[in-house]
Amino acid sequence: MKRTERLHALSEMLRRSGSRGCSAERLAREFDVSVRTVKRDLAALERSGAPLWSRPGPGGGYGLAVGASLPPVSLSPAQAVALMAAVSAAPDAPYADLAAAGVRKILDVLDPHTRARADALAHRVWIDAPPSSSRAIRSALEEAMSDQRVVRLRYTARDGNTTTRDVEPVLFASTNGQWYLVGWCRLRDAMRWFAVSRVERASVTKAACSGHTVDEVGEPPAGARPVHGGDG
Repeated sequence: MKRTERLHALSEMLRRSGSRGCSAERLAREFDVSVRTVKRDLAALERSGAPLWSRPGPGGGYGLAVGASLPPVSLSPAQAVALMAAVSAAPDAPYADLAAAGVRKILDVLDPHTRARADALAHRVWIDAPPSSSRAIRSALEEAMSDQRVVRLRYTARDGNTTTRDVEPVLFASTNGQWYLVGWCRLRDAMRWFAVSRVERASVTKAACSGHTVDEVGEPPAGARPVHGGDG
């Protein structure tokens, strides 16, 4: 791992550790470097404006001050391109437009040198993503999920049968290259998976969801996981 990338990863590990902090020895093991190198990296982070604290003695270590303002976003060129590639490769993902806008904001605050290197590297990554589904439909599904309101669908099933049904959105799921809205179908009075590509029309109603939870969907497929792993 290059030093710039290690500095980014180091600051992220300190952020995740919260008030507990991390010892220099633990950080050295995590990044497979010497304690002396870790301490040099910590000094570099502090010089860059990171709000570091240190606690000496047994149980001591280093951390980021809680509530302190962080310096402007700083990514390596590879990290910036990774964000661009991930968003570009998944145009059908929930909230993809918001993700793209977020990436643009991040790129706008990079220092000019890093931005130039990221742009150059981005030209070496090609993506042939399929056309995304209707923006209006995806916007309605996203709004219903975020606000936890019932969404009215006109839906054509795999057998060609078309129905209109009210659905309480519970989660979005991606499997076998297809995105699904998983929710409580009031027509069937049961949990159902709806392929987003087969939704012909979607409108958000004023009715609030009744509180169905992710646990009711059942066990996820092997290897499935939330987009946030819960380690931050």
